[in-house]
Amino acid sequence: MALPQQLQNLRLPVIGSPLFIISNPDIVIEQCKAGIVGSFPALNARPGPVLEEWLKRITEELDAYNQANPDNPAAPFAVNQIVHKSNDRLMHDVEMCVKYKVPIIITSLGARVEVNDAIHSYGGIVLHDIINNKFAKKAIEKGADGLIAVAAGAGGHAGTLSPFALIQEIRTWFDGPVAMSGSIATGDAVLAAQAMGADFGYIGSAFIATKEANADERYKQSIVDHCADDIVYTNLFTGVHGNYLKPSIRDAGMDPDNLPESDPSAMSFGSGGSEKSKAWKDIWGCGQGIGAVDAVRTTAEFVDILDAQYKAAKQRIC
Repeated sequence: MALPQQLQNLRLPVIGSPLFIISNPDIVIEQCKAGIVGSFPALNARPGPVLEEWLKRITEELDAYNQANPDNPAAPFAVNQIVHKSNDRLMHDVEMCVKYKVPIIITSLGARVEVNDAIHSYGGIVLHDIINNKFAKKAIEKGADGLIAVAAGAGGHAGTLSPFALIQEIRTWFDGPVAMSGSIATGDAVLAAQAMGADFGYIGSAFIATKEANADERYKQSIVDHCADDIVYTNLFTGVHGNYLKPSIRDAGMDPDNLPESDPSAMSFGSGGSEKSKAWKDIWGCGQGIGAVDAVRTTAEFVDILDAQYKAAKQRIC
């Protein structure tokens, strides 16, 4: 099956994942100019009216860039929508995405037919986060165009399945676009994801350590200084299991090796923000791939490195 037009002609087969709090117009614009899909969570734009300001800026700046660089246009951008029932901003945010004809929507924590229909109304596509084959089938049944397979080792809300198992199960029945998430921080890993059967690598944690990212400088340096052994998997902070940096948990006065379980029914992603969602400011989400990150760089510099690694890996194999 051919990829949707929005996902063709990228410099690299990479989607920059939407990072809660961290992704902003600065990093999205630089990701797109560098030739990969840039994205941000709609809920990062607070309060609600700020979302339109962000969409206007991103759209106008990328349009201007494309006019100035017709032979090297920017990649499209994506907006992540949390479709969980606790998100009381969802339909407002979807309406803004329809108004600005956002090329790609990434949906998480549930699949909603009405959201997919709204995006399809202007020709946009929907990619849905899933952590297992059961959820993957439900997402496609409800109208998603593609899948983001969130495997073990991914930052933030992550699954537990090996990427080998998850991708091979999906590919037994689905031939549409699939991005793989889970410890991808190098061009070699992007190529490996493709060899496994995915179309794209989905990279998040490594972009935290970029100059454009809206992250505390200590957070960025922590990404550089730590590795997979420094990650803990817990549902304490949002009610959904995810991966977090142990040092940030210790700094918050907790023992990362002895955390209690949270009640999943208490998770909240509303516009007002709960104590759990506010915890993300101090408890730092992070995937297991950070051992490959050795410095804080600009987004453009990091994508250049990914590109060189990807090309070198292909040459080694060939």
